[in-house]
Amino acid sequence: MTDIEKARREGMRWQLLNALNKGRPIGAMDVLLLSVMQDLYSDCTVNELHTQLEYLDDRKLIEIVKKPDGHWFSKLTHYGIDIVEYTVDCYPGIARPPKYWKG
Repeated sequence: MTDIEKARREGMRWQLLNALNKGRPIGAMDVLLLSVMQDLYSDCTVNELHTQLEYLDDRKLIEIVKKPDGHWFSKLTHYGIDIVEYTVDCYPGIARPPKYWKG
């Protein structure tokens, strides 16, 4: 594993949390999240997206509903909201930037 691959995974996880935060309280389908990720990581695949969503789900930061048509619907849990809003410490494996403001 290279540092670039690790940085990509961790960055993608942070960006997914941010995208789902923007979709609150509704959440977002994987096709929307894939579009966002492909703007940031042009070669992002559905498989890579689903892998990172599963990671966030395993950490209880998001909830995933897997639809019968193969699409996934995700939304933040209260833990995920706390991570995005900087109210709790961030887990290793997510590239959340350091908080630089007071409040």
